[in-house]
Amino acid sequence: MAGDLDKSTPLLVCINQQAEISFDADRLISLIKTLCRRFGVMAAQINVTIFDDESIRRQNVKFLNHDYVTDVISFDLTEPDDNQRFFDIMVNGQMAFSQAAQRGHLPDAELALYIVHGLLHNLGFDDDSEKNARLMHQTEDAILSENGFGSVYCS
Repeated sequence: MAGDLDKSTPLLVCINQQAEISFDADRLISLIKTLCRRFGVMAAQINVTIFDDESIRRQNVKFLNHDYVTDVISFDLTEPDDNQRFFDIMVNGQMAFSQAAQRGHLPDAELALYIVHGLLHNLGFDDDSEKNARLMHQTEDAILSENGFGSVYCS
């Protein structure tokens, strides 16, 4: 488990690697903090857990009653009177590895896409229509490119 608390900002980001899949946690934490600042989230606790296919399928059944493997599940657990935001993001590291190989980029970039996608959902973005999906995916690629991952969704 890797965690980081920057003294200049009340953003706490924890990366918990449940699966035997390793990623650059510091780079992902930096990405998350940059994204939060971009959207004015200055106080937040964000927990990211990296799962394998079977583990995320179980989480998908448990929380959403969907019995299939997915790339990301995210929840905004913030209560109306909270002084900070609380996000819980579950991502599929095993899927990130296989999709990255198929799409020709690094697994860290694919995993970063999943994390950004989950966070954007928590910040009000949606991909429920073609127009909204296009905006969301363009925003994902802009954020990923600005943070050194390159254009991942539309690559």
